[in-house]
Order: sequence, then structure tokens, then C-alpha cells
Amino acid sequence: MDLSTVTEVRREPSVPAWRAGDAWLAGGTWLFSEPQPHLTRLIDLTAFGWPALTVRDDGLEIAATCTIAELAGFGYPSSWLGAALFRPCCDAFLASFKIWNVATVGGNLCTALPAGPMIALTVALDGVCTVWGVGGTERTVAAADLVTGPGETALEPGDLLRSVHLPAEALHSSVAFRQASLRPLGRSAALVIGRQAPGGLVVTVTASTVRPVVIELPARPDAAQLEAAVHEAIPPELYHDDVHGDPDWRQHLTLTLAEEIRVELAARIPR
Repeated sequence: MDLSTVTEVRREPSVPAWRAGDAWLAGGTWLFSEPQPHLTRLIDLTAFGWPALTVRDDGLEIAATCTIAELAGFGYPSSWLGAALFRPCCDAFLASFKIWNVATVGGNLCTALPAGPMIALTVALDGVCTVWGVGGTERTVAAADLVTGPGETALEPGDLLRSVHLPAEALHSSVAFRQASLRPLGRSAALVIGRQAPGGLVVTVTASTVRPVVIELPARPDAAQLEAAVHEAIPPELYHDDVHGDPDWRQHLTLTLAEEIRVELAARIPR
């Protein structure tokens, strides 16, 4: 869609002074999908030349401008068991190769749709976001705290998501993935990820809820413990309600998928 109110597109490798009517432009798959009459200038982040993926001793740095295609095709170390989530989370987009080559990890996080699979990925792997603020400030925000509701984030006007760091400890953890939709090729109605952390089982729930929910359990919870923990962490009003599924059904999906994950990961723990 043409953005007829935009009069300037800035393509320089520096952060300009933020002003009313500005928007950061990465892939633009959402930005150009609907009218944005309040915008007058786009700041193209691709001009910054950030490396998409940087392997470090303490984990993986994912630039906000990293495309879904780059993440899906990344050759990660074999010891990174948690990186097995990269491809299924990318597949959860249910998008064409054209979108994969344009849409970005950062864009998916900042758009903050409940079904955003990059939200699920980064939260499940204990991601930490680096945010640049107006005036050159910098702060970190846990990925679990970035999205606060449908289309809502902890970002202030002018804030720029620079990158997401996935720590090595999480990347070395055993994981399990489950996703379900109302239709075979529909938007995620529930996306649940389990991770066997040193302190126990961590279950991350997205898509069925209006914001990400992280549930921490003992290393070997039984079915009753898991169900009780899910009910305690996700009250009825936290389940998402839209054309892709009503709250009661999403709750049922969440409990079913979480139980499948519990059984799968428990089978991997040496006795």
C-alpha cells in the first residue's frame, strides 16, 4: 500500500533526531499493509548494515533487521539444542518465501501480534532485547516483558529495537515445540514451547494469550502440577479472543499442547 503522507525516506547509517510522524522501516511487511496517515518520514534501518546473526561465546546476537529467511537458514552449532526452535518458529509464519526474505525478527516483535512466532522464540530462549532510546540512551528489556498486549509493547515513542541476545545456557537446553491453528494453514491459535532448564521445566505460552506467559515448573512435574500451574499463570481474561479462536478453545489447546510437551521432555531426562 502506498503511504501518501510520507514525504521523506532517510537512508543513512546514523540515528537521526526523532520527530513526530517518524517510523522505523525494516522489512515493512506490516507498515505497508494498511494506511498510516500519521506518518511523514521513514527511517530505513537496512542502511545501518547490522550483521544479521552473530555467534558469541555467551550466545547468539540477532539483529532486529535479521530476516526470517536468514534465521531459518542459519547453520547453528550442533550443541545448541535450543536452536531446533528456529525453523518451526519461522514456519509458523505460514508466509511465502517473498515475505520470509523481507520480514524481520525485530519487526515481528515490535508489531506485537499475539501469534507472532518470533515473540515465542525469543521469550522461550530467555532473550534479552537491546533498545536504543531517544537521545542516545540504551537499555535492556527481557523479551518476556517487551510485548504487553495485542499491538502493545514496553517501547516508548522513538525507541529502536537494536537486537535480541539469546544466552548460551538457553541455546544448550533441550526444547519441544507445539503449535495449533483453527485451520490447516491458519494463524496460530496456540503456540507452546517447553525448555528443560537447569532449574526445571519452563513452558512458554503465546498466540493463545494476549501476551507471552512463562511458567516455571520442577524438573519432573506431573500432569496435575502442570495443569494447576497453567491455570494459575493464565486467568481466563488473559486468553485471546478473535476470529482465529475463542478463549475456551484456546485454553483447551494450551493445556493439551503443554501436556504433550511435558511428556516429551520428561522422556529425555536420564533416570
